[in-house]
Amino acid sequence: MSAMFRSFSVYNYRVWFIGALVSNIGAWMQSTAQNWVVLTELTPGDAAAMGVTMALQFAPPLLLVGVTGWVADRFDRRKLIMCTQSAMLLLAIALGILLLTGVMTLPLMFGFALALGLITAFDNPARQAFVSDLVARENASNAVALNAASFNTARLIGPAVAGLMIVAVGTGWVFLANAVTFLGMITALLLMRPHELVTHHRGGGPARLADGFRYVAKRPDLVVTFAMVFLLGAFGMNFPIFASTMALEFGRGADGFGVLSSFVAIGSLAGALLAARRERARLRVVIVGAGGFAVASTLSVLAPSYETYAATLVLTGFCVVTMLTTANGYVQTTTDPALRGRVLALYMAILLGGTPVGAPIVGWVAEAFGPRYAIALAAIVAFLACGIGVAWTLASGRVHKHETKRFRLTLDETRPITTVAPEPEDFSDEIAGTTPIPLPAERSPRSSAPGRPAGPGRPVGAAPHARPSA
Repeated sequence: MSAMFRSFSVYNYRVWFIGALVSNIGAWMQSTAQNWVVLTELTPGDAAAMGVTMALQFAPPLLLVGVTGWVADRFDRRKLIMCTQSAMLLLAIALGILLLTGVMTLPLMFGFALALGLITAFDNPARQAFVSDLVARENASNAVALNAASFNTARLIGPAVAGLMIVAVGTGWVFLANAVTFLGMITALLLMRPHELVTHHRGGGPARLADGFRYVAKRPDLVVTFAMVFLLGAFGMNFPIFASTMALEFGRGADGFGVLSSFVAIGSLAGALLAARRERARLRVVIVGAGGFAVASTLSVLAPSYETYAATLVLTGFCVVTMLTTANGYVQTTTDPALRGRVLALYMAILLGGTPVGAPIVGWVAEAFGPRYAIALAAIVAFLACGIGVAWTLASGRVHKHETKRFRLTLDETRPITTVAPEPEDFSDEIAGTTPIPLPAERSPRSSAPGRPAGPGRPVGAAPHARPSA
């Protein structure tokens, strides 16, 4: 099997990939229908209302980050995902019925967006961390990239199908169709072989909720990554606002909006597959991806027609997925497994939680000045994110002149930080009384002088602590 698809050699991952693809297609169908309902049925083209809807949907992951990350680390992720997917299935059915009966209102849609955000807050970190349970550590980066490929393949199909369904049968049926697709993920989870999952340590208790924050605080590379992801998530990842308002500016309807979302997905899929070919996720790719997104957004601002704007979205999708997929893989492969769920919850909270900050602002700019000004704001912020990454790379001392070539530079690799393993969960007095304690061996006359520390420069009992080469 080729290096790009090496994770498919694992049965559980193959089953997961198929189930996730079906579920993601439905999710993109619902997202497209929800945004179009708010923009055209519940309001007279109010982009600010769409921004509020997105803010309500993405606020819970930010507000509940400590709890959701701990839950992802503490409980069986497979069963947790089954619960969240079932809850979202019921929510989709309720939305579809309300739209078909004609009783949906804007406040009701706000309430459903908040409810969906609450469920997603628990679903996202569990799903992100569960990928590492499906494959061995050396394939984790590849599995994350293929996961992104599944997500963006669905993005290629879902919006286009939703646009056609809205025109043909109405928005209510799109939500009901999405409810059916959740069965794909639930079935996949039931078909898995639990004994083949890669098990990791589960967090010990509520006192450990802040461990993820402390871990990230000691990793300047992660802090910089999270800062760049936050800026793009807050101001750049508002494609529903950009695409829907630009579609209206060019005189297109729901089908035109769906096609624009699919053009984003073409570039996104290409970026995800290219990321799957890489042996490891590197921070430099995250920085380049942010710069590419800034350039692509600038081209979108200058696009003179619907067709040229759609073409710029291919480059936009490629750059943003290259950045986010690499950032996700970097976080997963350089984070201690015992804290991975909490760190990924923080990552997802920063990525999705930036939307409540940026979406209302972007929506207001699009409503007051036009969609091109909103896209220009995203481009400016993306240039800022790229600048932060470049500045930290230069200030960290990781850039050096090449030993033999005058005009070439080299960049040091970042080494993951090592943490002390936490105490076992089943610690008890009985274990304490029966576990042997190693004692130092008697010193021979030829041994080192008294008082010399055991080991080079390290006192007895000190744990090794490898810091990343910042």
